Amino acid sequence: MLKVKLRNRGYAEQRSPTLNTLLMVEETLMNADEVITIAELKRRLPKQVMHQTLMRIVDYLEYSGKIIVRDEKILWAFNPESRLRKMKGTRVR
Repeated sequence: MLKVKLRNRGYAEQRSPTLNTLLMVEETLMNADEVITIAELKRRLPKQVMHQTLMRIVDYLEYSGKIIVRDEKILWAFNPESRLRKMKGTRVR
């Protein structure tokens, strides 16, 4: 079994996000038209998310190649159409 190795941030308690929280953060980042900070991301989220949980999501999204994180600033980088466009007869919903 493959285990995802995320950054150890040294928190006393590691929180695991729910799928709904992960999708909420993804959608917020996807709809951001610019590079945003962690603080700005927190303000834009429709519901409050604990900092530890948010950082776990950010680490996962960076690991999976969906975002780029530099100096506490985040940029959405994933384009699902780029991979699927090469496949004939498929389209992105």
